[in-house]
Amino acid sequence: MELLFVVLGGLILGFVARYTLPRRSTNGVLLVPAIGAAFSAALWVALTWAGLAWDAGLIWWITLVATAAVCAAAALLLGRARERQDSERLAALTRARARARTTRS
Repeated sequence: MELLFVVLGGLILGFVARYTLPRRSTNGVLLVPAIGAAFSAALWVALTWAGLAWDAGLIWWITLVATAAVCAAAALLLGRARERQDSERLAALTRARARARTTRS
Protein backbone atom coordinates (compact mmCIF):
# COMPACT_ATOMS: atom_id res chain seq x y z
CA MET A 1 0.00 0.00 0.00
CA GLU A 2 2.85 2.37 0.78
CA LEU A 3 4.29 1.85 -2.70
CA LEU A 4 1.03 3.19 -4.13
CA PHE A 5 1.37 6.35 -2.03
CA VAL A 6 5.00 6.75 -3.06
CA VAL A 7 4.11 6.47 -6.75
CA LEU A 8 1.31 8.98 -6.26
CA GLY A 9 3.77 11.31 -4.51
CA GLY A 10 6.23 10.94 -7.40
CA LEU A 11 3.47 11.66 -9.88
CA ILE A 12 2.43 14.81 -7.99
CA LEU A 13 6.03 16.00 -7.71
CA GLY A 14 6.41 15.43 -11.44
CA PHE A 15 3.35 17.56 -12.17
CA VAL A 16 4.65 20.29 -9.87
CA ALA A 17 8.00 20.25 -11.68
CA ARG A 18 6.30 20.31 -15.06
CA TYR A 19 4.11 23.30 -14.32
CA THR A 20 6.53 25.38 -12.24
CA LEU A 21 9.73 25.09 -14.29
CA PRO A 22 10.37 26.75 -17.66
CA ARG A 23 10.18 25.11 -21.11
CA ARG A 24 7.11 23.04 -20.30
CA SER A 25 5.84 23.41 -23.86
CA THR A 26 8.76 21.37 -25.20
CA ASN A 27 7.68 17.97 -23.88
CA GLY A 28 4.56 15.97 -23.29
CA VAL A 29 2.18 16.50 -20.41
CA LEU A 30 2.89 13.14 -18.77
CA LEU A 31 6.62 12.76 -19.44
CA VAL A 32 8.02 14.39 -16.30
CA PRO A 33 5.28 12.99 -14.00
CA ALA A 34 5.92 9.50 -15.41
CA ILE A 35 9.64 9.90 -14.70
CA GLY A 36 8.77 10.96 -11.16
CA ALA A 37 6.45 8.02 -10.59
CA ALA A 38 8.89 5.46 -11.98
CA PHE A 39 11.88 6.88 -10.12
CA SER A 40 10.06 7.09 -6.80
CA ALA A 41 8.86 3.49 -7.09
CA ALA A 42 12.32 2.19 -8.01
CA LEU A 43 14.03 4.15 -5.23
CA TRP A 44 11.45 3.05 -2.65
CA VAL A 45 11.94 -0.60 -3.55
CA ALA A 46 15.73 -0.21 -3.48
CA LEU A 47 15.60 1.44 -0.06
CA THR A 48 13.34 -1.25 1.36
CA TRP A 49 15.68 -3.92 0.02
CA ALA A 50 18.53 -2.01 1.66
CA GLY A 51 16.79 -2.52 4.99
CA LEU A 52 15.02 0.78 5.65
CA ALA A 53 11.70 0.31 7.39
CA TRP A 54 8.71 1.33 5.30
CA ASP A 55 7.04 2.99 8.29
CA ALA A 56 10.06 5.13 9.21
CA GLY A 57 10.22 8.77 8.22
CA LEU A 58 13.70 8.51 6.72
CA ILE A 59 12.64 6.39 3.74
CA TRP A 60 9.86 8.85 2.93
CA TRP A 61 12.16 11.88 3.10
CA ILE A 62 14.87 10.28 1.00
CA THR A 63 12.40 9.10 -1.62
CA LEU A 64 10.45 12.32 -1.96
CA VAL A 65 13.44 14.68 -1.88
CA ALA A 66 15.36 12.58 -4.43
CA THR A 67 12.25 12.34 -6.62
CA ALA A 68 11.79 16.11 -6.53
CA ALA A 69 15.43 16.59 -7.55
CA VAL A 70 15.16 14.07 -10.40
CA CYS A 71 11.92 15.62 -11.67
CA ALA A 72 13.42 19.11 -11.64
CA ALA A 73 16.56 17.93 -13.43
CA ALA A 74 14.53 15.98 -15.98
CA ALA A 75 12.24 18.92 -16.73
CA LEU A 76 15.15 21.32 -17.17
CA LEU A 77 17.41 19.01 -19.14
CA LEU A 78 14.72 17.63 -21.41
CA GLY A 79 13.41 21.11 -22.16
CA ARG A 80 16.85 22.45 -23.01
CA ALA A 81 17.70 19.44 -25.18
CA ARG A 82 14.38 19.67 -27.03
CA GLU A 83 14.83 23.38 -27.74
CA ARG A 84 18.33 22.74 -29.08
CA GLN A 85 17.16 19.87 -31.28
CA ASP A 86 14.21 21.89 -32.57
CA SER A 87 16.41 24.84 -33.53
CA GLU A 88 18.93 22.53 -35.26
CA ARG A 89 16.14 20.83 -37.18
CA LEU A 90 14.63 24.16 -38.21
CA ALA A 91 18.02 25.37 -39.44
CA ALA A 92 18.51 22.17 -41.45
CA LEU A 93 15.06 22.42 -43.01
CA THR A 94 15.59 26.09 -43.83
CA ARG A 95 18.89 25.31 -45.57
CA ALA A 96 17.28 22.47 -47.50
CA ARG A 97 14.46 24.72 -48.65
CA ALA A 98 16.90 27.44 -49.73
CA ARG A 99 18.89 24.87 -51.73
CA ALA A 100 15.72 23.55 -53.34
CA ARG A 101 14.74 27.06 -54.43
CA THR A 102 18.15 27.78 -55.95
CA THR A 103 18.20 24.49 -57.90
CA ARG A 104 14.71 25.10 -59.31
CA SER A 105 15.56 28.54 -60.65
